[in-house]
Amino acid sequence: MKIYVNKKKHDIKSNATAYNVRDSIKKDADVIILNGFIINKDTKLNESDDITLIKKGEQPSKEELEHLLVSRHTPNVHGKIKKAKVAIAGLGGLGSNIAVSLARIGIGKLLLFDFDVVEPSNLNRQQYFIKHIGMRKTDAIKDIIHQCNPFVDVYTQNIFIDKNNIKDTFKDVEIIVEAFDNPNSKATLVNTILSEMPEKKIVAASGLAGYFSSNSIITQKIKDNLYIVGDNKSESKPGCGLMAPRVGIAANHQANMVLRLILDEQEI
Repeated sequence: MKIYVNKKKHDIKSNATAYNVRDSIKKDADVIILNGFIINKDTKLNESDDITLIKKGEQPSKEELEHLLVSRHTPNVHGKIKKAKVAIAGLGGLGSNIAVSLARIGIGKLLLFDFDVVEPSNLNRQQYFIKHIGMRKTDAIKDIIHQCNPFVDVYTQNIFIDKNNIKDTFKDVEIIVEAFDNPNSKATLVNTILSEMPEKKIVAASGLAGYFSSNSIITQKIKDNLYIVGDNKSESKPGCGLMAPRVGIAANHQANMVLRLILDEQEI
């Protein structure tokens, strides 16, 4: 019987168990993941099962690392994620969080667009660190993604997105994430995609400022190709700023909607 252990094919006896395999291949493994789930009791194996053996604190090789990063996914799920290509317009509170979430699940390619640099007031909600202050956000987020998943193909461009460059910028992707702070830029991108590129899917955000209830942030399907995340009313203004918790909640609503679309789930 053939199974996969840390992505390598092995021939084992037909009545073998997960603990038999651990003891013969990596006896000091602390964690056994069988087909995406950590197991805490011995389990009989079946043909083509996928086992990941992890020794806590051990530095894996580069080849092992990518497999370990996605070992909690089922194989078919990971295959679709690995082939996906997603564009993110804006790398502030929403975009930087979305990019890191998608990178952590092993997305195949990210196309990231922003024109700004990291400044101190960004650190209250964006993924950047003090060492990134003064860097272009495109360079800073590339550095962060490389630290958590170096196997993601990342394309970046320093560009101010406007009506004149939207079609050319997003022509090669199926899924676009609107992650701007500026309401005018949000409207321009969404309206241009809907009117001139209706074959694309866009996941946008509206209403995430302040510290209102977490549960007021929802994902809505507005059209077949338009999804909007947020409470649709809480704009950033004096006394109601953008803060990490609700921005992070909204960003991960958007990232999850992108993941659902990649996995052919069209509904919210």
